[in-house]
Amino acid sequence: AAAGLSYVGGYVINTYKSYDNFLQDKYVLLPAVIIICVAVMMFIIGLIGCCATFRESRVGLGLFLAIILVIFIAEVSAFVLGFVYREKVKTDVQGTMRSVFEKYDGKNPESTVVDYLQEQLHCCGVKNYSDWTTTEWFNSTGNNSVPLSCCRQDVKNCTGRLDQPQEL
Repeated sequence: AAAGLSYVGGYVINTYKSYDNFLQDKYVLLPAVIIICVAVMMFIIGLIGCCATFRESRVGLGLFLAIILVIFIAEVSAFVLGFVYREKVKTDVQGTMRSVFEKYDGKNPESTVVDYLQEQLHCCGVKNYSDWTTTEWFNSTGNNSVPLSCCRQDVKNCTGRLDQPQEL
């Protein structure tokens, strides 16, 4: 379990590099760091449990039980906090994404990240393709279309035009 959590934490940190323009707050990595710390603690706690069981130590097994109870309480607390603050996180991420979409010009690094995100997540805009109609890029192009990264991958010759939303 500790190795699995370490992998997940490392994967989150590695994936963060692709989306760092959207997630400007550096505290976004905090959950990944916490996951890695939990993995290290799980390894140590598992070692304590194994040693206590091997030696048949009542004190060691009692300590192991107390640690497991503290971990359970921490997990329940984390779940409750995640549930309570989910809308705040959603609002913050959407606000940051909108600001990055506003900077889109098709050439700058933020534009590359937007295109990458839309292609990888098979999405268009923050909520849908109509989000593009309020951007400076959309108004400056004047061709009533969204970036080609909004096009569905199974559609050939997609132009990104808003009069063909089935292609987006």
